[in-house]
Amino acid sequence: MCRSSASALIGGGAGARGLCGSADWRRGRRRRRAVRTMAGPGLVAGDVVVDALPYFDQGYEAPGVREAAAALVEEETRRYRPTKNYLSYLPAHDYSAFETEIMRNEFERLAARQPLELLSMKRYELPAPSSGQKNDITAWQECVNNSMAQLEHQAVRIENLELMSQHGCNAWKVYNEHLVHMIEQAQKELQKLRKNIQDLNWQRKNMQLTAGAKLREMESTWVSLVSKNYEIERTIVQLENEISQIKQQHGEANKENIQQDFQ
Repeated sequence: MCRSSASALIGGGAGARGLCGSADWRRGRRRRRAVRTMAGPGLVAGDVVVDALPYFDQGYEAPGVREAAAALVEEETRRYRPTKNYLSYLPAHDYSAFETEIMRNEFERLAARQPLELLSMKRYELPAPSSGQKNDITAWQECVNNSMAQLEHQAVRIENLELMSQHGCNAWKVYNEHLVHMIEQAQKELQKLRKNIQDLNWQRKNMQLTAGAKLREMESTWVSLVSKNYEIERTIVQLENEISQIKQQHGEANKENIQQDFQ
């Protein structure tokens, strides 16, 4: 069993439609050797020869096959030792690239284990001048200015509420229409991706079935040729035995003739 077959078996799903019984196992091993031989030494480092046909192979559900695949994967992961950092070509991570000043301050507060500051309501207060500033005109002027600012702030809030009551419904309708349009676009893209995946799976299945049928035909031809060679070798051995027997009979006959001549 190869790694691709083992991985397909462990992963399950449509890709795990076949490994082997005893006959399929032997055929799969011969086929994989043939694929590796055809690949030859011209493979570039990093290329992978996928020598499994999960849509064509049979026997993935046979007893002991899943355990054998898991054992192969476990053995390879145990022997594998990386010799270099495969992420060395990537730039160094900059985790603070998207941090704002507020986020940075909050992260620093969390790192220092400081409590969260409560929301300050001081700006909404209307304090009177202190007892020592009762006769200070400047202090009273600041209180009046603060009161006017608070009043204006409340007036703006009331105006915003009135505007929202008049136009808020239409704004939400437009917003919801945009959301519906985004959902429709996302669903169309999802359907397109699913169709592409289905087409790709059908293409893989057709390619694997075609390749499997060709491999089965080639295997049948190979078995036929091997059988013929075996028959030829057996016939040759029989002929050699017959020739040896004929030579032996001729030798014995010659000996008898020679003995009769001397008598």
